[in-house]
Amino acid sequence: MNEAAVAAEAIDRLRAELVGLGVTGVYEVGDDGTLSVWIGLVVRFRDGFYRWQEGRVKRRHLATDPGGCAVRVARRYVELQADVPTWWDELARTLRGDVAEDYP
Repeated sequence: MNEAAVAAEAIDRLRAELVGLGVTGVYEVGDDGTLSVWIGLVVRFRDGFYRWQEGRVKRRHLATDPGGCAVRVARRYVELQADVPTWWDELARTLRGDVAEDYP
C-alpha cells in the first residue's frame, strides 16, 4: 500500500472516531492526509503519527490509536468552541455564506 493510501485510511479512521464523539464539521483540506477540525486546528497524518497543530502548538499521537487521538482532538475542539473569536461569524458569512457556519 502506498503512502497516500495509508494516509487516506488513517484519516478516514480518525474522522469516523471524531464523528462518533460529536465532532461532525471535520473536512479534508487539499489532500488525503489533512483534516480541518476547527479554526486553525488541523490534523495531518505522516510517518505513522497523527500530527495536529493549532497556531504554534503542535502535538502528535500514534496512528495505531485513532480513538485516543480523536479524544484529545475533540477535547481541544470543545475548548476552542467555548471561546470562538468574535471575528469568526462575520468572516465566515463574508467568505463562504451561511453554509460556512458548520465548517470553520
